[in-house]
Amino acid sequence: MLDEATIAIITGATGNIVAYMLNGHADAARAWVSRIFRAGGGGQQSASLRRIEEDSAALLRGTATESEIRARWSVLLTSLLAANPELRAEVGAFATAPVPASVVNHGSQNNYGPGPFIAGHNFGTVGSASERGVQ
Repeated sequence: MLDEATIAIITGATGNIVAYMLNGHADAARAWVSRIFRAGGGGQQSASLRRIEEDSAALLRGTATESEIRARWSVLLTSLLAANPELRAEVGAFATAPVPASVVNHGSQNNYGPGPFIAGHNFGTVGSASERGVQ
């Protein structure tokens, strides 16, 4: 049985995992999950990475709720900390870390000249390899 402080850490960490997913920072959560579960050993790293991918997709599609995902991660982190109490400080650091805000990019695109333009500036022409003399 885990003490109340450890349960509070797990609750904070699971909330942050979901917040990272919702704010478009699943990569940062994935990096943390990879590190923490690798340190825990036992081959749980690949399963936890698969879980974060599936949960991120489920949130995006609306096929899972935030509370369902928090509950799943609570079970995963509880079993991890029960087997590896030395990871408590690292999980605690993640639990209290500020969650980055959502990323919103505002900008404009200027396209000059003929040819396709894909999310960027292009000054000049776009041609095929044969037009440039490349064989």
